[in-house]
Amino acid sequence: MKNLVIVESPSKSKTIEKYLGSDYEVVSSKGHIRDLAIKGKDGLGVDVENDFTPTYTVNKDKKAVVKELKSKVKNADQVFLATDPDREGEAISWHLAKELDLPLDTDNRVVFNEITKDALIDAFKHPRHINQDLVKSQETRRILDRIIGFKLSKLLQSKIKSKSAGRVQSVALNLIVQREKEIEAFIKEEYWTIHAMFNEDGLTLETSADKYKNKKLKLENEEQASAVVKACTGDFVLSSLTKSTKKKEARPPFITSTLQQEASTKLGFPSKKTMRVAQKLYEGVDINGSPVGLISYMRTDSTRLSNVFVSAAQEFIEKTYGKNYVGSYRVKNKKENTQDAHEAIRPTSIDYVPEAIKSSLSPDEYKLYRFIYYRALASLMKQAEFENIRLVFSQNDYDFVGTGSRQLFDGYLKVYDYEQSKDKLVGNYEEQKAYKADTVEKRQHFTEPPLRYSEARLIKELEELGIGRPSTYSSILDTILIRGYVTLERSSEGSKTKVFIPTDQGKLTDQRLQDHFNQIINVKYTANMEKELDEIAEGERNNVASLREFMDEFSPLLDKAYENMEKVEVEKVGEACPECGGDLVYRTGRYGKFIACSNFPTCRYNRPLVAREKVEPEKTGEICPECGHPLVKRKSRFGTWFVGCSNYPKCRYIQPKEKKAAKENDETAAD
Repeated sequence: MKNLVIVESPSKSKTIEKYLGSDYEVVSSKGHIRDLAIKGKDGLGVDVENDFTPTYTVNKDKKAVVKELKSKVKNADQVFLATDPDREGEAISWHLAKELDLPLDTDNRVVFNEITKDALIDAFKHPRHINQDLVKSQETRRILDRIIGFKLSKLLQSKIKSKSAGRVQSVALNLIVQREKEIEAFIKEEYWTIHAMFNEDGLTLETSADKYKNKKLKLENEEQASAVVKACTGDFVLSSLTKSTKKKEARPPFITSTLQQEASTKLGFPSKKTMRVAQKLYEGVDINGSPVGLISYMRTDSTRLSNVFVSAAQEFIEKTYGKNYVGSYRVKNKKENTQDAHEAIRPTSIDYVPEAIKSSLSPDEYKLYRFIYYRALASLMKQAEFENIRLVFSQNDYDFVGTGSRQLFDGYLKVYDYEQSKDKLVGNYEEQKAYKADTVEKRQHFTEPPLRYSEARLIKELEELGIGRPSTYSSILDTILIRGYVTLERSSEGSKTKVFIPTDQGKLTDQRLQDHFNQIINVKYTANMEKELDEIAEGERNNVASLREFMDEFSPLLDKAYENMEKVEVEKVGEACPECGGDLVYRTGRYGKFIACSNFPTCRYNRPLVAREKVEPEKTGEICPECGHPLVKRKSRFGTWFVGCSNYPKCRYIQPKEKKAAKENDETAAD
């Protein structure tokens, strides 16, 4: 008997086939095989008048895949659909079943949260029907996105030359634009702080003026600040010294959104890269010549961990670090709008210690796996414990507060080195004793405007507002970048953090959408739609009713927008296209403004807004070993320098870096 298993990923199929054995053939659909057709009224592929009946068509690049799958299905005794354990995976299984003529009333859907032998064997013992409620939820989302995307995009293209709009992407753009408006409207305010520095036992303690006559001290100008400094020239009395013990809990294991946020801030990974690397770790990495799935499914909004993993991890902690490091298993309360379909992101086996398998992973895979591994492990360890000290120095009714801390027990910080925990030691002070400050100084400050959204901050905001799904955040951010609605730039010189800044086209797009569609392109409406999709997935809401309610609200807005939205003519450069003679116009892309032909896409001529400065190559004094022409130093399009032949492109010789480095070493030795 031959069993055919269909998954969506080729690398995933290799890992699964290893565990299932020779009675199973595991093949891949390479993702979605079908999508909504681009035909019918408005090219939607959806019959809006007939209960939103969709028409699907096989993707062009999947016709050969489908043909091969049909052939394999004919020769199989039993077919299992083992796509990802979420709505998208459920929909892929349904599309496969429909296209391959597989019965929907049989138990052929297999679901697992991790690609390990035990999880797979157990999953194949309990196949189930394809969950039609999950399919309907995904289908409803796809239809909504198609209607809004096609109809709004067509409107914006005709009126203001914007490339697209979307149900979630337009709300994300609005958040960025609104934050920019807050920054532009911000008026900074001056304020001052006073600091007294003490030194005891060779340890410096900085304190700051906190209260005057038991009321919070607020200094608005230099005159007020100078008066405080003048009043605090004598000895201070340590009026209060209190010590307290504080315990710090480890944060729960990663979910999709927190993984993207933390990988951005701690590892410097863009969200798209994080999800790509996580996918590889989930599907399987070659360990000692055999593919191994290293993490559980990475699209989840639950912090729950399986009892099997918890037990194994706690045993590992006791054996490796000691019994006093073993913590209890704590599950955070479920957030509203949390599906909790499967576990948090965790290692599939606690025995795959990152350092032990480092040689089998790429640098990025190792960084992300280590991050996931120790976050899950730390969540099951004891709290870290600190002694906090608070000192209040008083003089002339002014209270200056200083603090110190000392780690008493490292707890989960033993393994989780992504959090800094440095002791802040203070000297041996005695309460009610007089101390002289080394210095008392004033400092000027100004209030800061709200921070622009980084990838991490925007993902956190979208999650807290209940907009979109964690698995879609990466594509949402990528889309508004590609459309040229925002740029991603460093927040300040020398900063590693990049932030979103809306372009002029992004601001115009947002303004037009808010002018005409603010009833549906807003946080509340979009978050409520996510709730409705959840209710459809749980069988508690009719999908057609939801779509009809949406269209009843959307259609009149669209009609009015076509009638009332002002058309913006594209700005001309005042030059003719050198290739076709058409007008050159200004366009906005992912990297800002540029000049292009108005006859696009017939003519694809374009150039930068500002011509790049041409750098003349510098002769090195060496001769090309291939053609005898002089070698020159050039700058590549990536901004790096190299040595190549001056007879390029006829001669493409490039001097190897090793040779250059060896030459430099020889010269150093000669010196």
